[in-house]
Amino acid sequence: MSSLQLRTVVFVAWVLFYVGFLLAVRRMWTGRYVRSPVVRALLTVNTMSETMAPEYDEWYRCVPDILGDKLQPLFVQSSLDRDTKVFLKRSMEKSGWLFTQLYHSFVSTVLSPVVSRTSINGFLSRGSMFVFSSEQFQRLLRVGPEWRADRLLDLGAGDGGVTQIMGPHFREVYATEVSPPMKWHLQRKNYKLLDIDEWHQTGFKYDLISCLNLLDRYDDPLALLRDIHKSLVPKTGRLILAAVVPFQAYVEVGGQWQRPKKHLRIKGKTWEEQVTNLSTEVFEKTGFEVEAVTRLPYLCEGDMYNDYYVLDDAVFVLKPTSQSQNVQ
Repeated sequence: MSSLQLRTVVFVAWVLFYVGFLLAVRRMWTGRYVRSPVVRALLTVNTMSETMAPEYDEWYRCVPDILGDKLQPLFVQSSLDRDTKVFLKRSMEKSGWLFTQLYHSFVSTVLSPVVSRTSINGFLSRGSMFVFSSEQFQRLLRVGPEWRADRLLDLGAGDGGVTQIMGPHFREVYATEVSPPMKWHLQRKNYKLLDIDEWHQTGFKYDLISCLNLLDRYDDPLALLRDIHKSLVPKTGRLILAAVVPFQAYVEVGGQWQRPKKHLRIKGKTWEEQVTNLSTEVFEKTGFEVEAVTRLPYLCEGDMYNDYYVLDDAVFVLKPTSQSQNVQ
């Protein structure tokens, strides 16, 4: 047997072993301790009674009395709505596409040492995110379905899934993104891409800037907030910002996670305490005032191991007030 034939046999054997391993792992992970039968029952029907969703209630639970005095009247209670159910159902269905998930796992394993997870997801067209529905977005901004403004800027827009929810309310939609595959998705959706170092130097201002789950993935979050402050239309401009709580700051470089050069240290143990600390020690000192805040699940499409992934989000609507202070 030649060396080429030997290498081919070894490679084929490795691939077969890898696929067999993934199948075995999938059977283990799809047991009742990981994929809740309640979730599966829930997502196989079109409607849901209130008594069927106790675990989903936790995604939206807040104890307003623990919030600061200023925030208590600004809290908006959210709940599991139709668009969120649709995303969960679609994610569960996609996680069951066995051969697609095997291919995704194989490619991810090969590329992850040198390529960021975001770019891998963009290349595979997987891992779409869900932050809020159209109805939840409108409730937070206190606008109706027919409301329109001039310019939206979505910072770190990913594949544009959340941008699509906000976009119909604006005449021009701009976006920034670092990942080349994600940029391709944004261009395919006809959004105007701006360089990550130039969006705040365009000569025009934005009616709404979205900064969704970016603050904890940015090397200098306070500088980012100051640039946003300067880039909003005076008086009427707004920032919609989502932050994962508990707040843990890391940036992705290649396939590795590391601490940002400057990261925020948010105090508090509970969701409510950290949200209050963000409001008083970060937003107020960078020239923003909270207009509304809610608790929402930050959802990501699943894979062969989980139907979906979820983190706790705090979503704020902020208006610029005064000049920002020098916060360290």
